Amino acid sequence: MTIGVFDGVHRGHQQIIGRAVEAARAKGVPSVVLTFDPHPSEVVRPGSHPPVLTSQRYKAELLEGLGVDVLCVLPFTPEFSRLSPDEFVHEVLVEHLHASAVVVGENFRYGARAAGDLTALSASGHRFGFSVEGVPLQGSQEATYSSTFVRSLVDAGDVAEAARVLGREHRVEGVVVRGDQRGREIGFPTANLSPLPWSAVPADGIYAGRLIRGGEQLPAAISIGTNPTFAGRERRVEAYVLDFDGDLYGERVGLSFTARLRDTLRFDVVDELVTQMGTDVERTRELLARHPTG
Repeated sequence: MTIGVFDGVHRGHQQIIGRAVEAARAKGVPSVVLTFDPHPSEVVRPGSHPPVLTSQRYKAELLEGLGVDVLCVLPFTPEFSRLSPDEFVHEVLVEHLHASAVVVGENFRYGARAAGDLTALSASGHRFGFSVEGVPLQGSQEATYSSTFVRSLVDAGDVAEAARVLGREHRVEGVVVRGDQRGREIGFPTANLSPLPWSAVPADGIYAGRLIRGGEQLPAAISIGTNPTFAGRERRVEAYVLDFDGDLYGERVGLSFTARLRDTLRFDVVDELVTQMGTDVERTRELLARHPTG
């Protein structure tokens, strides 16, 4: 088994999880990912919940794709946060999950005040009869791969670099709601997404990407911002789905981000906006033709 929040399931996480799956198969036991909900930081420091890169549902899909047999989501409560490292190991890993091997990143911390580390976990493993393996951190010369690093890339609008670290394009999920209907009036009807709580939404701008609807990946030009041409104040996430004629209202969908096209601009007249949107759509079409999958 392995333990962590694993938000984003980025390439560093994939190394740890892959090693746990490999070890489980060698032992002939199920591979288990133990994670937590809500994010521990929100419980330990209320109001500090970080932007979320992957919903629990999407995380489960990604973990299944990596060969994980069981996803165990523990409620992270104030009481749970006060378990000492020894109590965590005994109550969770030994009594409930009967761990035979634990694989974690070499910087893994656990227990109240994050007092437990790899050395302490190895000592507990020796005492209770499970092996412990620390996996070296992954990264580049610029930065170690981490959820915090990916969030900073998304926040800056660098979705191409975020995709490199994640091993796939960043996705924002939510429900399609009714907007102002202005897009329909000017020939570019958009799906107005209400993102899930705490979603890591990229910086304001125009992006090429896709709308994920079930098993479909529909090419889309995505706008994030306040619609300055129309003096908007509410920040919105809207997608113009290319060559699509249908109704998406009320559906839960995802938006994946391939590339940033430009900043959000204010136009003096609507015709200038329409012309620019036409250009954005053609650039989106060209970019996605060179990136056939998200």
